[in-house]
Amino acid sequence: MFSTNKDLILASASPRRKRFLTDLGLDFHCCPADIDETPQTGESPAAFSLRMSGDKARAIAEQYPDSYVIGSDTVVTIDNRILGKPVDPDHALFMLKALQGHTHQVITGLSLVCLRDNCSRHLYRSTDVTFSSFSDEILRAYIKTGDPMDKAGAYGIQTRGSFLVQTVSGSCSNVIGLPVNDCVALLLEYGVICEV
Repeated sequence: MFSTNKDLILASASPRRKRFLTDLGLDFHCCPADIDETPQTGESPAAFSLRMSGDKARAIAEQYPDSYVIGSDTVVTIDNRILGKPVDPDHALFMLKALQGHTHQVITGLSLVCLRDNCSRHLYRSTDVTFSSFSDEILRAYIKTGDPMDKAGAYGIQTRGSFLVQTVSGSCSNVIGLPVNDCVALLLEYGVICEV
């Protein structure tokens, strides 16, 4: 659908983000950023996702100043609390139980940075996700699949965790890890990509 006009780097190792760009027909490189991903005291989930996406993009842009770098960071939040990736199965169960029967927000920060062209654009998108309720036995069976262990909030809407989700209000791709509509708009605006 699109072709890539300028050198493009995804500052992430996420197979989900990678898949989005590949499905669009883009040529890009993956170069994960190694940064401190600790929230600051009092930092809101939206501010944290923006800071993380920007820090990731800038860290890689400093190494490749002629390239356009996409940074992205997704957080799951409920009651203004950030739920990161679970540290163990018990932590995953705790998070899934906290989300059950409630609406939470998935916020993804998106940054596009190119030092040579003085490009530094940052935005975030929020999507409301409502969970149904399930027994602890079902939640434990899901956790045993291993699916929740590398995902913020301990679930993957695009994988086995989709059964947990009752409704989604907003961008589904945002929940998976990249607001694709916004990303494409930014890349088109800066001439990084064009229609085939």
